[in-house]
Amino acid sequence: MQTLVTGGGGFIGSHLADFLLDETGDSILLLDDFSTGQRDNVAHLVDQDRVELIEGDVTDDETVTELVTHSDRVFHLAAAVGVQRIVDQPLQSMRTNLVGTENVLDAAAEDGTPVFLASSSELYGKSEDVPFAESDDRILGPTSALRWSYASAKAIDESLALAYHRDRDLPVAVGRYFNIVGPRQTGQYGMVIPTFVEQALDDKPLTVYGDGTQTRSFTHVADAVEATYELLTTPAAHGEVVNIGAPEPTTINALAERVVELTNSNSEITHVPYEEAYDEDFEEPQQREPDVSKLEATLGWHPSTDLDRILEDIIDERTEAVVAE
Repeated sequence: MQTLVTGGGGFIGSHLADFLLDETGDSILLLDDFSTGQRDNVAHLVDQDRVELIEGDVTDDETVTELVTHSDRVFHLAAAVGVQRIVDQPLQSMRTNLVGTENVLDAAAEDGTPVFLASSSELYGKSEDVPFAESDDRILGPTSALRWSYASAKAIDESLALAYHRDRDLPVAVGRYFNIVGPRQTGQYGMVIPTFVEQALDDKPLTVYGDGTQTRSFTHVADAVEATYELLTTPAAHGEVVNIGAPEPTTINALAERVVELTNSNSEITHVPYEEAYDEDFEEPQQREPDVSKLEATLGWHPSTDLDRILEDIIDERTEAVVAE
């Protein structure tokens, strides 16, 4: 069997490639333009006989069609991600998310190739009705607040996927990721845990945006990858949208304090107003917590790696990297 992973050079994509190598006999195609993915993420994969790395853009219809045509299933993870990137490059981000997804779905529909579509908890917007269930209403801010462009694009992606399932009988499963974290993740585009860990290891102030009372639920990438694979290979998940997350919310203040403790850092914790970090129209959701009952009902389990284990894995990776330098 041949499997295509778009965004294969990314944080989640590279871990999915590892999973496929370890748990299946698949030949694996990894597509990435490395606009946000890192070559280091897949350096250990490029010499594997079962892995082929293709440097290309998911918005290139010809490239996508060729790769999907020769694949038996597709994990579509390619996307413009990270709040900072969305705010800085909204047009390119929306194009990647919208055009790329349509290219994948349209190509897959020709032969009924199963597709997993990576979506995001950003869709829930600034709703405070936690935990968030897949059938909940979404509450977004005005279009002038650019951070919501990502949620809007992902909502259209989901709608496209469900329409292809209904109208063209495409086997497609949609997973809404909740703050996936772990080794290989970079803080370059505003990812909070790797940013905190890097600041703490350097004894620099940990930068908390806003007052730090906002809550987030973090999911280990190993759990997310297993759920991703199982959703695509479980027929009951086809035509469905399913949260992928760990129901263990924590405030950003508490997260910062725990990082300082686990790293034995001398760092202080500082607070920066959102308008200084982004712009005066920036909006930040106060709460993010998944309802995982649908995931449990579909797969019989839910992510359970606790926050300390997540932090320890990331700290260990960063510490080893410093020693190696």
